[in-house]
Amino acid sequence: MTAGELTEKLEAYIQTHMEESEKSGLRMEEYIKHSDLNAGGNNYTRTLQIPKIYDRKTIDHFSEIVTTTYGIFEKVIQEYMVNPDYRKLFPFSKELEALILLPSGYAEAVPVCRIDIFYNEENGDFKFCEFNTDGTSAMNENKVLDDILYMNNGWRHFEKEAGAERFELVDSWIDAFMETYRSSKNAVEKPYVAIVDFLDKAYLREFYVFERHFREKGIEAEVCDIRQMVYKNGKLRTPTGHPVDVIYRRAVTSDIMNDYDAVSDFIQAVKDGSVCLIGAFRTQIIHHKAICRVLVHPMTQAVLTAEENAFIEAHLPKTEELDGVAERNGLEQIYEDKDDWIIKPVDSYAAKGVYAGVDYSHKEWKRIVESCRHQKYIVQEYCRPYRTKNISFGQKPYQFQLYSNLTGLYTYNGRFQGIYSRLSDGGIISTQYNEKTVATRYLE
Repeated sequence: MTAGELTEKLEAYIQTHMEESEKSGLRMEEYIKHSDLNAGGNNYTRTLQIPKIYDRKTIDHFSEIVTTTYGIFEKVIQEYMVNPDYRKLFPFSKELEALILLPSGYAEAVPVCRIDIFYNEENGDFKFCEFNTDGTSAMNENKVLDDILYMNNGWRHFEKEAGAERFELVDSWIDAFMETYRSSKNAVEKPYVAIVDFLDKAYLREFYVFERHFREKGIEAEVCDIRQMVYKNGKLRTPTGHPVDVIYRRAVTSDIMNDYDAVSDFIQAVKDGSVCLIGAFRTQIIHHKAICRVLVHPMTQAVLTAEENAFIEAHLPKTEELDGVAERNGLEQIYEDKDDWIIKPVDSYAAKGVYAGVDYSHKEWKRIVESCRHQKYIVQEYCRPYRTKNISFGQKPYQFQLYSNLTGLYTYNGRFQGIYSRLSDGGIISTQYNEKTVATRYLE
């Protein structure tokens, strides 16, 4: 059985067992509401009835994409570290540049990231959406959705016949984290791990899942608010007073720089090399939206191979600074061909402040674009996502419809590890824009 055949069988089964499927879907939703995937109140993960299923050929292709992309990341970061002129291509403050240039103590350029792509399942072509190297998340979301597939009536019916495999993303990240840490110059045998973020902005339940899994592996770990860490006598300590050996940084760089004075103890410890930081601030080179312009700059092209440059040319959407488009009087095209464009802040996460022209009338779109001028925005070619049929039992009427797909490729220490599958019936695929997340399996 192929992945496509299994997906078709699941759809047909749901169609002929609608009442049973409704009960199954509502049972899964009720479980999610009372699980780690509820961030509070009505803020819980929504899902669909058919999981994403891939075959081995596609998984191997994803692995190839990760290997090539990560190799490019390494070259870009290395060039930034050694070439002052190259650094000028990025709009980083002197304070941030100084943090980026700090030695990390280990070889990995980007220990963890998620490469989000728009993947066409019919021909294998794809376009990049964005690179998440700061605060990479949702590993536990994958785990829970995969854990409850047994509640899915259609999946239960075909599971043994299909023999599909699952991706493990929580313990495997801890293993990769420790691999990176043990390669660092000051690694100790039994480190104390601090999982840090601005906790009022964090997806706390996932943090505590990681804390628990670290401890189950015999590694002491503690979730900490980055602002409450104390640096004294050469040791960074958690709010409970415990000295820290290594930090799992979930705090995104933009939040740190926006609240720089409040995290001064953390910053000083990192500057002094008193603590191992995973990931180091150099990850911002890839996370910042300026990377979309830099990747096609002649200075980058000079350090990449012909094959790598062709890869970027084929898969990176056209990107410009919004204010730059305005300066050359190019906004009329953006207004007129609204369905071809999307605008994004240069440095954000969770799709905050992202707008796709396809979701708005011409009048609304022009107003949005105008309001984002002089606000550090980029305008990017809108990639129409590949669409697949699915059904939600979270809201009536229950019916199959087409959903846009976004495929996230988790990358641990440069290696492909698993997939984050999100779908939406809107132009943007994100939690704030009617996102649905589904479990992902693959067939050997």
